[in-house]
This record gives sequence, structure tokens and C-alpha cells, in this order.
Amino acid sequence: MKTYRDFVSDLPLRPAIVAHRGAWHLAPENSVASILRAAEAGYEVVEIDVQCSADGVLFLMHDETLTRMTGEAALAQSLSWTELRALALRAGDGQGDAAPTAHRIPTLKEALEAAHGRIYLDVDVKSPAQNMEAAGAAIAAAGMQDYVDIKIPLHSDADAERLAALEAQYGVMVMPMTRFTADTVAQHIARLARTGARIVETEFNALSTIADNRAAFEAAGLTLWVNTLTPVAQCGLTDAAALVDPDGIWGALMAAGVTVFQTDEPEALAAWRAARG
Repeated sequence: MKTYRDFVSDLPLRPAIVAHRGAWHLAPENSVASILRAAEAGYEVVEIDVQCSADGVLFLMHDETLTRMTGEAALAQSLSWTELRALALRAGDGQGDAAPTAHRIPTLKEALEAAHGRIYLDVDVKSPAQNMEAAGAAIAAAGMQDYVDIKIPLHSDADAERLAALEAQYGVMVMPMTRFTADTVAQHIARLARTGARIVETEFNALSTIADNRAAFEAAGLTLWVNTLTPVAQCGLTDAAALVDPDGIWGALMAAGVTVFQTDEPEALAAWRAARG
């Protein structure tokens, strides 16, 4: 398995598919099973969310509260690991009348073990001021620093320094998250190039901002990652729209130079990718 840095620098498949919170259509989101199902389906990356229990255990959960995924009306980081481990995860994304399953909340260590040799991990650290260093240390301790990225916002030179320090200390690839507009794109690309980043999670005010600067991104060695998640996608380029018109959404993004898509519809994206040959 290539290192993550080498993978994003020379993508064997375009677009690469990032399964948001794992293959949650097949297993509870942020579960070990959702990571394994994503790997079995042939997706390249799984995005996971990391929090810290009241007694210092890093675990997977997106929401600030446990209500949606477990039915427990409590703050996720207010419980001990013993209390968290006793809770059953609801099926899928926990919405509506999703039933409890036999799956339990996993630790970050368990997620890293599940992904090892199978799939890359994109780690979204919640409460980063408190938990970012611990997550970096845990990834390094598991020997997974070459196969994981940690997201970090990049809006200033101070952010760039923090990014470089985190990567230098733990060896984990850091993925900057940056918003580009027509009047800031050159400045941001220059800052990203100075950090040595190989991939950037990209927001934009218009798709033309990315398309018109495709050559500059490529010259800086930057791979573009875009979220097509319906609640947060840019400029209406959503999973929901892509299910109706994949060429008009995923195809338009690829034409603009985007080669990594984070999606809640990985099966549909994989089918579209296969159909394109």
C-alpha cells in the first residue's frame, strides 16, 4: 500500500472516493464495520470524526451529543469510556427510527487497526485545541502516520506554522482546509506551497475560481479535495444533485481539476466512475 502522500500525488483512480463517516449505508457511521465495508467496496479513503472521553480515551463520534447515534441524551465528551462503550450504535446515520445494532462506539486505536493495510483515513478532530496533539500521538503510536491525514484549517501564516509543526512532530500528513475566492486564490496557493502540503480540502465562492487557477494548483503540487455532502457542498454541487445529474456535478468538478470527492453516496460515485472507464 502506497503512503498517503504518494497516493494523493499520483492518484491511480480519478476521482478518488472518500466515504464520509465510512460506508454508513451498510453499517453504523463511524463504526469499525463502516470502515471495513468501505475498504471492501473499493473506496480509497474513509473520513472519521474523533473526540475524547472524560477519562482521556479517543473515540469516534461526529455530533457533540450522543442522541442521534445512540439515543443517549448526553454530551459525547462528558462520559467515561466505560459509559460510552456500553452504548449501542444505531443503524446507518441514526436518523428517524434507525434501530440499535450490535455495534459499539470504537476507539481511535480500533479504527486505525481496522484501516491498516486496507484503506486511508481522513481524521476530523473535534475540539482540536484540546485533542489535536493527542490524535497525532495516537496515530504515530499505531504506526499509521503514513496512511492517515489530519484536517486543519489554514487561513493565516500562524495556521501554516501549526500545520508544519504537527506534521514534523508526528509524521502524519496534515490536510489544510482553505476557502478560495477570486481575490485570495493566489495568496492561498502560495501559502500552501510553502507548507509542503500535497492535498487541500477546498471551499470556493464559484467553481470558476478553481477552474481558472487549475494550472497554479498543479504547479504547486496540490491535489484538490471537495466535499459534495449535500448539507455543506459549495455552489449547489451536492450529492443529491449528482444522483440526478452526475456529469453535471461530479463531472464538472473533475473538469475544474478536482480529483478527490468526499461523499455520502460512495456507491453511486463508484458506479459513475466505473462507467466512465
